[in-house]
Amino acid sequence: MRHVSFVDIVIVACGTLSLELNHLCEQGFLDPKQVLYNTPGLHQDVAELERQLSRKIEKAKALSDKVLVVYGGKFCYVNVDEPTRLMQTIIQEQGNGVTRIEATHCMDMIASEEEREQIASEIAGDEAVWWMTPGWIKIRNQVFNGWDQGMANENFPRHSGGAVVLDGIGYLDKYMAIRGRLADMVPQRGKGSYSG
Repeated sequence: MRHVSFVDIVIVACGTLSLELNHLCEQGFLDPKQVLYNTPGLHQDVAELERQLSRKIEKAKALSDKVLVVYGGKFCYVNVDEPTRLMQTIIQEQGNGVTRIEATHCMDMIASEEEREQIASEIAGDEAVWWMTPGWIKIRNQVFNGWDQGMANENFPRHSGGAVVLDGIGYLDKYMAIRGRLADMVPQRGKGSYSG
């Protein structure tokens, strides 16, 4: 298999995917000139997403004439004030040498729709699943910024198959081990309970 090099490419990505992209770089699979990250969770603030994305692309273009944007299209940028303005529109406005990966959202970048359907079938009996990446867990306060009980009630109950984290880097294993050790350190209060 021929190794593809990214050495002359600058990547501009959502910070939610920093765990996976950094892992690929550390493993030597990905060798970009540089990776620039936007604040995670900006799908909820499209004006800020567009501002940061444009600014980071300009910075990337100063470093290289090849820029790869790692953002989904359909779900990462939904502009309710201007519904015909798409992520691809923003990318095209950036000029030559700027392109975006073909994905609807970050889950598509980790597992295809067919793979997710197979996973859902195996573990959730084809019921609706809430898909997440490790970044959604690590940076949950930014990803779910502004959510209240009503927003959670609107989104989570329709996912009767539960939540699945697409973790190809072992983040959850480390997270659960640390959380477990922290829970063990908390003194118990009353029979069979602890605070944590």
